[in-house]
Amino acid sequence: MVRIPHRAVVFVGDGRKALFLRNEGDEKFPSLKTDRVFEHENPSTHSQGSDRPGRVSKASHSSQRSAVETTDWHELEESRFAKQVAAAAERLIRSEQSTRLIVVAPPRTLAELRSAFHDDVKRRIIGELDKELTKHPVGEIEKHLQG
Repeated sequence: MVRIPHRAVVFVGDGRKALFLRNEGDEKFPSLKTDRVFEHENPSTHSQGSDRPGRVSKASHSSQRSAVETTDWHELEESRFAKQVAAAAERLIRSEQSTRLIVVAPPRTLAELRSAFHDDVKRRIIGELDKELTKHPVGEIEKHLQG
């Protein structure tokens, strides 16, 4: 159970979508309202990359060659998106000096956000929840946060 103070922001995100929800209610009876929504098109890696994996020779006179791991374009885009929404969170936090923040994201995205958040944002975080809730309606997100 997460207590959401009045006017606190609940960030719900993953690698493709981020919601900034504001509690217009109080801690006992939260009422989350959508403040901002960010969506990012991120097709699968095979849709983004067309090249075969590269090859590297071990030595100039050797016939030994090995494959180079393919680039995971999908993962790179998720990381880039996490940085973009972390910057948006920073702008929001800086515009309202008393804003407290609750972060809800799947474990990998949560780790990306932790490293991308500015120290000012990190100081305002009062709770974290490692769940994937971006596909849920706001009412269900409230229920998940309340326990």
